Amino acid sequence: MATCSEKELPDKARALWMKARSAADLKNYGYAISLLQNVLREVPNFLDGRKMLRSAAIAQSSGKKGSSLLSSLSSVSLRSPGNVKKDPLAALDQAERLLDSDPFNVGANTMLKDAAMAAGMVETAIFALETLVKGNPKDTKVLHELGELYFSNDKTELALEIFNRIAELNPSDLLALKRAKDTAAQQTLKQGGWETAKSYRDLIKDKDEATALEQKSRSFKDVATIDAELAELSKQYEANPQHVDVVRSIAQLMELKFEQTSAAEDLAGAVQWYAYCDQLLGGSDPALARKYSDLRLKQLDQSIKEFEAWFANGGTSHPDAEQYRQQLADMKLERESANIGEARKRVERNPTDLQLRFELAERLIAAGLFTDAIPELQRARQNPNVRLRAVSLLGRCYSEKGMKDLAVQQYKTAVSEMVAMDNAKKDTLYRLALLHEQMGNHAEYTECIKDLYEADYGYLDVAQRVEASYSTPKA
Repeated sequence: MATCSEKELPDKARALWMKARSAADLKNYGYAISLLQNVLREVPNFLDGRKMLRSAAIAQSSGKKGSSLLSSLSSVSLRSPGNVKKDPLAALDQAERLLDSDPFNVGANTMLKDAAMAAGMVETAIFALETLVKGNPKDTKVLHELGELYFSNDKTELALEIFNRIAELNPSDLLALKRAKDTAAQQTLKQGGWETAKSYRDLIKDKDEATALEQKSRSFKDVATIDAELAELSKQYEANPQHVDVVRSIAQLMELKFEQTSAAEDLAGAVQWYAYCDQLLGGSDPALARKYSDLRLKQLDQSIKEFEAWFANGGTSHPDAEQYRQQLADMKLERESANIGEARKRVERNPTDLQLRFELAERLIAAGLFTDAIPELQRARQNPNVRLRAVSLLGRCYSEKGMKDLAVQQYKTAVSEMVAMDNAKKDTLYRLALLHEQMGNHAEYTECIKDLYEADYGYLDVAQRVEASYSTPKA
């Protein structure tokens, strides 16, 4: 089964795919995962969707350990390889459901690989093994299997890198050394001399070319490798500063370098090169424009944190403190404007997506634009997934605008429909209590604050408020 591209997606799957991309961009990983699962059930050979699904699962489960129940479930499934071959598409779906909460699970990824091979989806099988390698880069057994799959599918550069990595991990692995030699021989079209070569480098006459080939094929680049590639690209850029592909590659490498170093200068470099690339393309590439926007926001966040830390450590006494304070305010305003602008663009592209309208409303509220947020929330509350949060935020907007009676009505509706006393309900109930206090509704205020006291003694200043009400003399 050939891999399906984004352009080949059916209309329904494409619509879900676009929503999933937007959700992932906004780090709403749970919603993105739900959408991507539906896409893959309809188009199981859509590899880009599967890759995004795994990235979302990794981001969502970051820092969490896979459950023992999940591990046992995947092990049970793998005891029945006949079922995988009999219905590989069902096995693919089952594996993905297991991987949603534990993306590096060995059993589930192995099931995914076996089912993909049974369905003729070799690229998906390769992806499953690549995921296992990412989860455990020193697992030579999986590395061997991945190298063989690369080799048998004419991905000789990648196979060579894998077998070389195994040899570095275990210099006594004779099979890895032999497979590296075999792969290099095939890559150089069976040029003579491989019987006497000590390593695959000796099979290529130009060792500089061998080094460059290895660097370009690496899945995991270190800083030294990135710097070497940047030096090579800088020469091409000097020869033709208008070469879009070269500029894009430099931007991507600068971004990759920042991910490893977290250095402000590397982030600034990535932002600068993406901006220039976007300028060369005249804004015709939405994905690149979004990448520039995301990195610019990340740069603003980093600068804002540095300024705030500087003020916290005594910067307020600096003679230019007022100037820096204004600069900090300007950066915060730029960040909020960029967030709102990006959210508006998503709504314009998908005007019927109520989830996107809710996300736009959240950003408007964060910027203090309560009037603009109201119509978005009124529409968003029709979405059952965000209804209660939208109703609660409507109450906040009405309250900020001084329409206290309307705010009370919204808060009461939200509280009555919220079943669990989670953080969302606590926040709504607390805001309702304060509103009753402001309006002089003492009985209603006391009822709300006591409900919170009984549910969570340590929530904000609830304990002090309740206990103070008992010590206050009655009129």
